[in-house]
Amino acid sequence: MNQLAWLVGLSLSTPLSAHAQTVSTTSTGSLKEVVISGSRSEQYLDDLPISMDVINATEIEDGQIGDIRDAAKYLPNVSVKRAPARFSVTGRGNPVGADGNAGFNIRGQGGNRVVMLIDGVRLPRSYINGSNAFGRDSVSIGLLKRIEVVHGPTSVLYGSDGLAGMVNFITLEPADFLTRSDGTAKAFGGKAWMNYSGDDQGATVGATVAARAGDNAEWSITGTQSRSSALGNKGENDSANVDRTTPNPQSNGGDSLLAKLVFRPTAAQRHVLTVEHVQTKTDVDLLSSRVKTPVAIPLGYAALTAAQKAAAPAAAILGESSVKTMDRSRITWDALYRLNMPMADSVKTAVSWQDASSQDNGQTVLKTAFANDGTRVRKTSYQERAWQGNVQAEKSMRFSPTWSQKLTYGFDYASVDISSFADGSDPAPLTPFVPKRYFPDTRDTSQAIYIQGELISDQWSIVPGVRFDQFSLDVLSQDGYFPGIASAAGKSLSGSAVSPKLGVLLRATPEFSVYGNYASGFRAPEGQQVNSALEVSTARLLPNPDLKPEESRNFEFGLRARTDRMTLDMAVFRATYSNLIVDKKDLGTANGLAASVANPTLFQTVNIDKASISGFEMKGSMAWGTFAAGKLSSPFSYGKTRGTNDSNGLPLNYIEPAKLTAGVKFETSSWDLRLDVKHHAEKTLTELDSVFIPKSSTQLQFTTPSSTTFDLSGQWRIRKDLRLNFAIVNLTDQKYWHWSDVQGLASNPVAPLLPVMDAYTQPGRHLNMSLVAEF
Repeated sequence: MNQLAWLVGLSLSTPLSAHAQTVSTTSTGSLKEVVISGSRSEQYLDDLPISMDVINATEIEDGQIGDIRDAAKYLPNVSVKRAPARFSVTGRGNPVGADGNAGFNIRGQGGNRVVMLIDGVRLPRSYINGSNAFGRDSVSIGLLKRIEVVHGPTSVLYGSDGLAGMVNFITLEPADFLTRSDGTAKAFGGKAWMNYSGDDQGATVGATVAARAGDNAEWSITGTQSRSSALGNKGENDSANVDRTTPNPQSNGGDSLLAKLVFRPTAAQRHVLTVEHVQTKTDVDLLSSRVKTPVAIPLGYAALTAAQKAAAPAAAILGESSVKTMDRSRITWDALYRLNMPMADSVKTAVSWQDASSQDNGQTVLKTAFANDGTRVRKTSYQERAWQGNVQAEKSMRFSPTWSQKLTYGFDYASVDISSFADGSDPAPLTPFVPKRYFPDTRDTSQAIYIQGELISDQWSIVPGVRFDQFSLDVLSQDGYFPGIASAAGKSLSGSAVSPKLGVLLRATPEFSVYGNYASGFRAPEGQQVNSALEVSTARLLPNPDLKPEESRNFEFGLRARTDRMTLDMAVFRATYSNLIVDKKDLGTANGLAASVANPTLFQTVNIDKASISGFEMKGSMAWGTFAAGKLSSPFSYGKTRGTNDSNGLPLNYIEPAKLTAGVKFETSSWDLRLDVKHHAEKTLTELDSVFIPKSSTQLQFTTPSSTTFDLSGQWRIRKDLRLNFAIVNLTDQKYWHWSDVQGLASNPVAPLLPVMDAYTQPGRHLNMSLVAEF
C-alpha cells in the first residue's frame, strides 16, 4: 500500500488549480508515429516508456495483411495460432483448428490474457469446451487504418485481461480520405481495392466512400466481402480418413460494414458515431474424422459394458461436417469536449453497445445396424452482449520553466451478458441428447477508476499511474444448468484489483533515449471457468467458485535510436505471473483407483501455476542511401523468450521459439521491391516439461525444426491514384511448422494411426496480389 500511495502522490504532485498550458511534445529523429493505446490519448510513440508495435495503413497495404495471422508475421515475440481444421463434432473432445485464428500471443502468453480492442471497445473473448472452440478473429482488416500492439501488462489503463499485452485495432475515418497529398481538403474521396491470397485461394473486394456534409460534418462508409478455401499446407496424403494430411475441404465467407459520422457542432466539440458489422461463415467437410474401417453399432448395443458403449460411436464414424457462423455488431458514440477549465482541459466520453454471437452446427454420421440414418447432431452457441462506457479527463499544466505535467484520469464501466447453449440429437440406440448449458448465463460487470501522470522536461518523462478495479460475475439463470448437468447451482463471484505502474524515459541525446518501466496486470476469472460443469462416461468436470484473479508483474528496460540512417528499438524484460488459471486440470479419481462410471476422473479449473518469463526483442531499419535513382534500406526484427513454471522449475511448453526477420527494400518514385527472410529457431525437447504429449507416457511430442523462408514483394504505382501490390510468399517452397499449431501433436500416434505432422505444415509457395485505386 505504501507503493500505491507513493504512485498516487506522484501522479497528483501538481495542484489542479495551476495555470494550464499546452504541453508540447516532440519525437526524436525522423520517426513521429502518433498512437493512442499507450496512454489512452494521442501521443508520439517515442515519448512513451513502453515497447509497442504499430502497423499503419501503408504497411497493411504493402504487406497485404488479410487477417490477424498476417499482422503478427514480422512482429518480435508476437504470434497467432492457426491450427488446421481437424476438430471433431461428437465423441471425445477435440477442438484442433475449430477456433481458426485463435488470438494473439505476446511474450509467451496468449488467449484471453491479451486484451483485444477495436477503437477502444473490448472484443469478445475466446471460449473452448470439448470440441467447440470460438476464437477471437472477429475483425475485418479492410475496415482498419492502424493496428497497435502493446508488449507487457496494460491493466493500469485497460483493466482485466491486460495481463500480457494489448492489441488495439483502429478503424478508418472520413478524414483519411478527405485530404489531398498537399494537405488541402477535398469534398469527396475514397478508395476501392481487390485482393487475392494464394495460401487459401481467397479473394476480397472492398470500397470506401467519404464526403463532407457542410463545414461541420463528414461521413464515410466502408464495405468488404471475402471468399476463400482452406489454408494450404505441404501435406500429400489425400485419403478421406484419419490419415489425411492435405487440408479438409472448406469454404469461408465474410462480409463487413463500417459507417462513421463525424460532427463538430462548435470548435470545442467533436462527436463520432460508429456503426460496425462483421459476419463470417465457415463450412468444413471433416474428411480427417472418418474411420478407416468403420464398425457398425451392433444390435446388441444395450448389452455392452459402459466402456464398450463409449467406444462404439468412435469406431463407427462415416463422416463429419461443420458449419460455423460469427456475427458481431457494434454501435459507438465518442465525444470530445474542450473545456479549458481548472479541473480539465478536455473531457472524452464513449458509450458502446456490442453484440457478438457464434454458432457451431455439426453432424456425425455413424455406421449402424439400426433402422435410422445414424446421424448425431450438435448445435452449440456462444454469445456476448456488452455495454461499455468511459469518461476521461485530461489536464496539462506547467509548474516550472523546465517541467510540465499531463494528467489523465477517468472512469470505466462494462457489463457483458455471456451465454452458451448446446442442443442436438442422437439416434437410437445411443442415449438421447439432452439440451444443456455447460455454464449458467452470467453477467460480467466491472467498474474502475484510473489516474496517470506524465511529468515532462526536455530530457525526462516520468509516468506513474494506478487503477482500481471492481468486478463481479453474477449468475442470471440456472436454466439448463441446474438441476441437470451440474450437481449444484452456479455461484456468483466478486473481487477487486489494484494495478500500479511507473515508467521513466531519458532522452540522453537528440538521437538516443533509454527507458525503464514497471507495470502490473491482472485477469479476473471468467464465468465459464467458475461454473463450467460436465459429466460424461468416466469423466466429471467440477465448477470452482473460489477462483482468484491472475496477476502479473513486469520489468522492462529499453533503448531507442533515431538517426538519419537508422531506427532501432531494443528491450529486455522479465515478467512474473501468479495464480495462473489452469483450465480443466486432471485431478485423478476421488479414491485414486482406475476411472469408471461410478468412480470418474475429476477435472477442475484451478489457480495453481506460478511462472516467470523473460526475453529480448529488437526491431528497426537501416537506410543505406541512394543507389541508381532509388533508396535502399533494411528492416529487421528479432525476438526471443524463455519461460519457467516456478511451481516445479520446468519449462513452459507454450513459449514460441526465437524469430528473426530481415529484409532489403529498394524504393523508386514509381515502384518498390523487397526481399524478406524469416528464420524460426527449432523447438527442442529440453524446452518442454515432458517429452510426451499430455496424458500419455508413450506418445512423443512432435517438435518443430528450425526453418528459413523467403518472401519477395513489391509495389507498382501505375498512376498517382492506382497501385498494384504483389508478393511471392515462401519463395523456395519450404516445408515448415509453427510451434503454437502443433502443441499436443504426437510424432508416433497409437497404431493403426499414421503420423499426420504434415497436416500442420504452413502453406508452400504462393502468390498474393492486390489492386488499390483512390479517388
